[in-house]
Amino acid sequence: MLTLEKFEEASEVVSKVTLETKLVHSEYFSAQTGNKVYFKPENMQYTGAYKVRGAYYKISTLSEEEKAKGLITASAGNHAQGVAYAAKLAGIPATIVMPTTTPLMKVNRTKGYGAEVILEGDVFDEACDYAYKLADERGLTFVHPFNDLDVAAGQGSIAMEIVKELPTVDYILVPIGGGGLCAGVSTLAKMLNPKIKIIGVEPAGANCMQESIRQGKVVSLPNVNTIADGTAVKCPGDKLFPYIQDNVDEIISIEDSELIVSFLDMVENHKMIVENSGLLTVAALKHMKVENKKIVSILSGGNMDVITMASIVQLGLIQRDRIFTVSILLPDKPGELAKVSALLAKEQGNVIRLEHNQFITINRNSAVELRITLEAFGTDHKNTIMAALTAEGYRPKLVKSKGTYGDGC
Repeated sequence: MLTLEKFEEASEVVSKVTLETKLVHSEYFSAQTGNKVYFKPENMQYTGAYKVRGAYYKISTLSEEEKAKGLITASAGNHAQGVAYAAKLAGIPATIVMPTTTPLMKVNRTKGYGAEVILEGDVFDEACDYAYKLADERGLTFVHPFNDLDVAAGQGSIAMEIVKELPTVDYILVPIGGGGLCAGVSTLAKMLNPKIKIIGVEPAGANCMQESIRQGKVVSLPNVNTIADGTAVKCPGDKLFPYIQDNVDEIISIEDSELIVSFLDMVENHKMIVENSGLLTVAALKHMKVENKKIVSILSGGNMDVITMASIVQLGLIQRDRIFTVSILLPDKPGELAKVSALLAKEQGNVIRLEHNQFITINRNSAVELRITLEAFGTDHKNTIMAALTAEGYRPKLVKSKGTYGDGC
């Protein structure tokens, strides 16, 4: 059972292994939303996420016999690193089962803490089933990543820190995967101040908790599809569900496209790398229908590999009209390309890629296609460039973006 005494004990225990993550006030998001917005940067923890809190506290509650067996868990990445690191500190061998889709950085960092890593299944739930099987076969002690009240108590230490630093907080936004973080934070926050509103945030493609709350019972989604890999869970924890029912005021679901622009916002305005699951609460700020409130968004983690980062940045620039591709038809004669280049230079459009295709029609003397990928300052600048091309009689057409600077942008 989650009690105030358990939360107090967990907070004291996890303070031995966690870094101090002071609240960060965001002038940018405060201005955007009309609220006082603060971030709880758990992406700055040593393991890159909050998960070390629950893992370390859980291990501290195990008997010597359970520790001697060795530990096993399943994780999409952050809990894996938390358990591996906590087990290393305690001198206990750890085995981690991770989905085959886990980013390489999370796999390598987990191995770096000394754990044995096994890749199995396409999603967390499949990896978890396999971990249970191995636990039985090898006689290992299973440490669940979320459906465990000791783990939830450790995660709840975040609420203790938030309330101590900002006693007048009105809203706390919490990412939800399986529900361990949300159950811990919401339960303790309500104990400390029942007036605090707790908003859970899930990816729309993996909204198992939102659907469970709607049906009044724990349900499993047929599949999950989201770039927020840390919260890509089909079924929430049944041990946690009653606490979330009692203590969470609302659950918001976020589309993947919203996470992409939130990544850009955090990089450009706060110089912080936050993984997609951690960005859920950033994207949720724009869904809040309140003003003049003190809101804390928990940034749950920052473990994102460079390849994913590059893709997210490209997609974000495209969504914000800072990268776009335009197609125009030109007479096939010398000097036409120079005219277009001069026009674009005049309008301060920066050319990233250019394709000159003479085979767009059978009659080459009629026209050639010029496909240009441009960098702009945003939507207004893009529209200005398009208008300038139109005024010169080029009849430009936007090419649908595909997320890279190659064909079709």
